Amino acid sequence: MTPHQSHGEQLRTVNGVELCAETFGDPAAPAIVLVAGSAASMLWWDAELCERIAARGRFVIRYDHRDTGRSTSYPPGQPAYSFTDLTLDVLGIQDTLGIERAHMVCQSMFGGIGHILGVDHPGRVASLTFLSSSTGADGLPPPSSDLVMPAEPDPPGAAAVVEYVVAGARAYAGGSPYFDEAAIRALVERDVARARNYASTLVNHYAIEVDEPARGGFGDIAAPTLVVHGDHDPLLPLAHGEALRDAIPGAELLVLTGAGHDLPRPVWDDFVAALVRHTDGGRA
Repeated sequence: MTPHQSHGEQLRTVNGVELCAETFGDPAAPAIVLVAGSAASMLWWDAELCERIAARGRFVIRYDHRDTGRSTSYPPGQPAYSFTDLTLDVLGIQDTLGIERAHMVCQSMFGGIGHILGVDHPGRVASLTFLSSSTGADGLPPPSSDLVMPAEPDPPGAAAVVEYVVAGARAYAGGSPYFDEAAIRALVERDVARARNYASTLVNHYAIEVDEPARGGFGDIAAPTLVVHGDHDPLLPLAHGEALRDAIPGAELLVLTGAGHDLPRPVWDDFVAALVRHTDGGRA
């Protein structure tokens, strides 16, 4: 096995639940935890992307949130956990791997996990990266008027669910020239087939309690912070990324030209290069 290949998926007992995690690279290297957005399993962090990051001297961890993939699932509409619980899940995964401090990459709605980690658990965070996220402050631009989300499938059979999720991904791409429908469809088919309960995946993260850090706000984050945002993002227009950069002391902003709310393959080189610099004290 070469150093950057996957070590395989493993179910780990964390905080009384089962969480599925997969690691890439040398466990002795600096650790990067990839925290997917809402309703997204680990598969949305593409394995090849993980391998590329690992090949640059990083130990990469991706995992399934509760109610995604192979991790513990709750009945649809009845998630028995909060943002704080999901944050403690990240730290629990670190504990099972013997990692005291890790570089955190938090996407979209679950930038909120990075917020709690950075403010309430600074000793566990080597750096923060927020991808396609926001402060959620009043006065920021609403979603683009061009963002048209698909109607929920009725009846919700597997094929209809796949079409629904693919249509949603297309909408979130915001007209990006990089949207690859065939690749997204293959991903969604795998995701639906792999999940314990995809009906829960679709709804439960939007029904949880959105709690804030106990010890402060974005201005209290001391960890080095990188904000990454696509200039085609229709859900959280670029001003959200700019506001996040401005709210965190010393934060830097990387704008991914041509990217929407996702992280399409053509921008991986820019993303990986920036992440490696960010997690290496500014050295390439």
